Amino acid sequence: MKREDDRILEFLRDEGMASPGLIAREAFNSVSPGHVEERLAMLRYAGLVFCVGVESFELADAGQRYLRGNLDVGHQPTPTADRVLKE
Repeated sequence: MKREDDRILEFLRDEGMASPGLIAREAFNSVSPGHVEERLAMLRYAGLVFCVGVESFELADAGQRYLRGNLDVGHQPTPTADRVLKE
C-alpha cells in the first residue's frame, strides 16, 4: 500500500462512486488523475475497490473492512504492474 491508497479508499467510502479524475481533484492537491488511476488498478487487483462502468470505482467490502481495521492487506493478492496489466 502506498500513502495515496488510504486517501483514495477514504474518499470512496465518504463519497461513493467516483472517477480517477474526480478523486484526483477532490482528494489531493498535487496527484494526477493518471496516478490515481494506476493506484485504483492496484487496489482493484487486491480486491479493495471494484470498477463500475467504464471509469468509475466503488469501495468493495474488503476495502471497508480495511478502513475499519478489520482486514490485513497482507492477506490480499499482491498486485504488481505485470499482474494488473494482464487483467
